[in-house]
Amino acid sequence: MRVGVNTLFLLPGEVGGSETYLVETLAALLRAEPGLALTLFTAREGHAALFPRFGSHPRVSFQPLDFCAARRPVRILREQFALAAAARRERLDVLWSPGYTGPLSRPCPHVLTILDLQYRRFPESLRRTYRWASDLLIRAGARRADGILALSEFGRGEILRFTGASAERITVAPLGVDEAFERETGEPDAPRPYLLCVAHTHPHKNVDALARAYVELQGELPHRLVLVGGPRRGEGAVRAALAAARAPERIHRRDRLDRAALIRLYRGAALFVFPSRYEGFGLPVLEAMRAGTPVLTTRCGAIPEIGGDTVRYFDPDAPGDLARAIRAALANPDAAQARRAQARARAFTWERTARLTLEAFRRAAGAA
Repeated sequence: MRVGVNTLFLLPGEVGGSETYLVETLAALLRAEPGLALTLFTAREGHAALFPRFGSHPRVSFQPLDFCAARRPVRILREQFALAAAARRERLDVLWSPGYTGPLSRPCPHVLTILDLQYRRFPESLRRTYRWASDLLIRAGARRADGILALSEFGRGEILRFTGASAERITVAPLGVDEAFERETGEPDAPRPYLLCVAHTHPHKNVDALARAYVELQGELPHRLVLVGGPRRGEGAVRAALAAARAPERIHRRDRLDRAALIRLYRGAALFVFPSRYEGFGLPVLEAMRAGTPVLTTRCGAIPEIGGDTVRYFDPDAPGDLARAIRAALANPDAAQARRAQARARAFTWERTARLTLEAFRRAAGAA
């Protein structure tokens, strides 16, 4: 099977879990299917990130489209026209677009991954024009694609609710987590003990709620707060909350960590706190579970599908509940629950993601 991969959305270090999804699924697809040949269509940023990883693989070829993906209007136009023409020339069995949108002209059977639809629930996360363009392209793409990949049952429900796509074309392919999260050794780049959160400061990630809770608890806890992620449209609320801290030197912010350093932070944390109000999957929760770190999170979106009864939850709509839950989790650590979470996380593998993705490719090719 010859599969083209639309990587034009990739801005390394900027697009969060979708970058991990792309890279890990590509690697797992190549391991899972010896007869698979991949053609990666790349913008400049994605090419610089993906070529060192896959450029020497005998079953991977590259088709660079020479433009900067950071210029969103240019990316949208290139995806609709230049990518469509390039995919048509390659005579592919399937084109896979793993980043929400793809060419509407369908130059060949097309499988589209819609990771979430958070902009419908939290429109403030995107500028108005980009939100409008994204919604138009996602809804049109979902109706025209031969197959759609969702990351969770929650995500599948959101796609059905907001796009009008037919249920029979949707495949749920949950993400995985690498065993390195369990094996990595070494000291984290933060003084212990500390609380950890891994999230860009999008409004729906609710990082400002954690900042306020930590400021409230700072006088009674020896723990530091480590926030990993870049500034987004909710950054102002986070900074305003942290400005009230009595000991700001105990707050550490990190961005663009390599994977080994991130894993060490997970493994060294006393508690992983993920206050998000919306997740199409919730990869940081799964990563913390595999690292053996106790998790405190919400029941929003797909998170309960990941954590089950092996993590602790709080109500993001109840004033003061996050501070109370942090206090209780640190006062009464449950090592057995963390071990159950780690065991549960082992069932989420990239091999399963690849197998379900391949099934979607084959169904789309057969239907077309």
